[in-house]
Amino acid sequence: MWRFGLRQAGRLALGLLGAIILAALVSALSDVGRTQGASAYAGAILAHLMSMGRFDFGTSSISNAPAWTELARRLPATLELLGFGALIAVVIGAPVGLLLSAGRVLRAGAPLIQIVAAAPVFCAGLGLLWVSERVLHWTGAAPGVSLLAALESGNPDMVAAALRVVALPALTVGAAGAASIQLALRRAIGRAAGEPYRRGLQAMGLGRLEIDLVYLFPEVVSGLLQSLGEVASSLLAATAVAEWVFAWPGAANLFLKSVALQDWSVVGLVLLVFASLTMAAEFLGVMGARLLAETERAT
Repeated sequence: MWRFGLRQAGRLALGLLGAIILAALVSALSDVGRTQGASAYAGAILAHLMSMGRFDFGTSSISNAPAWTELARRLPATLELLGFGALIAVVIGAPVGLLLSAGRVLRAGAPLIQIVAAAPVFCAGLGLLWVSERVLHWTGAAPGVSLLAALESGNPDMVAAALRVVALPALTVGAAGAASIQLALRRAIGRAAGEPYRRGLQAMGLGRLEIDLVYLFPEVVSGLLQSLGEVASSLLAATAVAEWVFAWPGAANLFLKSVALQDWSVVGLVLLVFASLTMAAEFLGVMGARLLAETERAT
């Protein structure tokens, strides 16, 4: 187990190194003009890499504030939206994945689910935005207080206002995550259900439900954990779309605006953080799946 962990930690370290280099490549654009050549650009990249080693990620060319300060103000809103979206994704995606793997009639609905999943998240966000403004008459403006803070305050009006604003963006993120979760779950169930030991256990007199609970369930959970990086990537991508469509004051919205305004130091830092989140989710998922497999073999 520890050798596997070291290998995965090495892969994570290499991935983070690549993300840092990519962030330096992007951030260096802020120091190089169009008339300067490749040597000036290479020098700027090296300077940014050295600065990142000291946890200095540059200065925003728009606000003249440190890039990390700009991100720190926006990141909690993104994490809140990502967290509620992930919760919705699990609540919707897990049952759908299980139902579509349960029988022939339900599996017949899989193409429809795939068509819905293939629809661009941007289109879904625009549709929900239209519903919120024309049908529900919601303003769509982000509240001055987060939903978590509103829940802690215990003020019903504040909770209702925060919930009304976060509902549609979180639903947009959750729908994209649910499509990824149900696909990963169906893939894991398909692999586990095809294992030859199931017929042997049935021949020994064990019931199907007992086999599924004792043997199939851990393999399905392990397969889902191995897809955690893929799910995290889809959630982050949907978060970027939802923040832009619903004017959510998060880090993904900051990234899109920074690209438009050529604020490359902030762009590079946001890319680094988002890539790190995805790689960390993949690392935790793979390690969790391996730990679960080791535990099952030990018992």
